[in-house]
Amino acid sequence: MSAPLYQLKAEFFKTLGHPVRIRVLELLSVREHAVAELLPEIGVEAASLSQQLAVLRKANLVITRREGANVYYRLTSDEVAELLRVARSILSGVLQGQAELLADLRANSPR
Repeated sequence: MSAPLYQLKAEFFKTLGHPVRIRVLELLSVREHAVAELLPEIGVEAASLSQQLAVLRKANLVITRREGANVYYRLTSDEVAELLRVARSILSGVLQGQAELLADLRANSPR
């Protein structure tokens, strides 16, 4: 018996639930990157980046190709980049709402 769709979705979002993985996906949504290019952009140790890339590979969110000594990563689908854009839009709306609430609180504070 297969897992219910909501359980699979939860596992998918757990995969996305790490800042390094999100940053990697953001960078790869622009273009393919070699591991050596990702390291300075991400700012973590090579072993840590390798672990996070392995999680993304296992989830089939990224694929690799080898060119000489370099390993290049790219997204498996443009839909991953679209998901990141939608998440940014949602967060922008949430933060805008919080900024408006904060402005209201400050404007109505007792003096």
